[in-house]
Amino acid sequence: MKVLVVSFYYDPELGAAPSRITNLAKGLKSLGMDVDVLTCLPNYPKGKIFDGYRGRFSMKETIDGINVFRYWTYATVSKNPIKRVLAMTSYAVSMWAFAFRRKLLKSYDRVIVQSPPIMVSASAVLLFKKLFGKNTILNVSDLWPGSAVELGFVRKGSLFHKVLSFLERFIYRNADSVVGQSQEIVDHVCRMFPGKRTFLYRNLQPVEKATDTVRAKNAKLKIVYAGLFGVAQDMLSLLKSVDFKALDVEMHLYGGGNQMDKILSYIKDGDKNIWYHGYVSKQEINEELKKYDLSIIPLATHIYGAVPSKIFDLLPAGIPILFSGDGEGARIVQDYGFGLVSKYGDYAALADNIKRFSEMSEEEYAKYSANCLEAATDSFSFSKQLMRFCDFMGKE
Repeated sequence: MKVLVVSFYYDPELGAAPSRITNLAKGLKSLGMDVDVLTCLPNYPKGKIFDGYRGRFSMKETIDGINVFRYWTYATVSKNPIKRVLAMTSYAVSMWAFAFRRKLLKSYDRVIVQSPPIMVSASAVLLFKKLFGKNTILNVSDLWPGSAVELGFVRKGSLFHKVLSFLERFIYRNADSVVGQSQEIVDHVCRMFPGKRTFLYRNLQPVEKATDTVRAKNAKLKIVYAGLFGVAQDMLSLLKSVDFKALDVEMHLYGGGNQMDKILSYIKDGDKNIWYHGYVSKQEINEELKKYDLSIIPLATHIYGAVPSKIFDLLPAGIPILFSGDGEGARIVQDYGFGLVSKYGDYAALADNIKRFSEMSEEEYAKYSANCLEAATDSFSFSKQLMRFCDFMGKE
């Protein structure tokens, strides 16, 4: 089977979105499929075209045996709504240059389209499904425009909201099937279009095996947060509201985002038991995680359909989770015994959960760690999920 994956994000970009799509493409390739990727010039999450890719409109490269076709996009991380719309629409337009590769385009058996950005996915569905009649699978990781409204980016009932709602219905209606990264997304699509073929595809990590042994706690509890520092996470408020020094625990940070400058300013005195270690690669962070006992996962706004992928990143390392938020992510952590949950903004409850882990016995801590390790090779196994997805695609 020959597959084209269309995504705004891809390797070597950092973050959950490029990681998920890159892992999917590599996974399909490992199972013997012929896989190509159509994406933009890499720029995420810093909002600048990476070195080695600047000054081009398009280019082709091969990464891990996968042909990657890249086209220009207006790169930005600005909060200005006009610039954000321009960033989304620029690639939605430039990707149409790929239509000139008619012979190649017609050779694909399946086209997997990532959404959001919804303008990009709508453009891709129009191009590949409506114009070329290709079997199109929509891969939905966030429910736009609902997520945009909940985050305050879009006002409900506005003209822009109506346009996005129209595009949402357009892509769901015209896709041959829809893949959602949460059960809430799958349920949402089925309510809008009963009978639509759907598949639950979570953002799992392709690990050969989980850590061999259950983790033991350090003498002083060491907590880690590795990811984006943005509006959806609001780590700045969390760090200001929890006194890690008084709790006698260490808080370690990896990654970047639009809150990073303010966070660095807050911790610059070095007396808060909070340390920042910068950006590290996916491979490096997997090694770094071995140093820590717990991870904090914040979800500042309960966005329907959103499940933080960090949950699944941590399972193979056997690191219990402190979840700060609501929704499906909180239910997963609770139901599978991956850690302790507090509502976002209830920092007293979060501090109590930290204290509880700090004081719990090795046996109780080991149980949480073992739950994570077991799930990484069973309920949340990347390889098992990928095999089910390939079977799903083959029945299209």
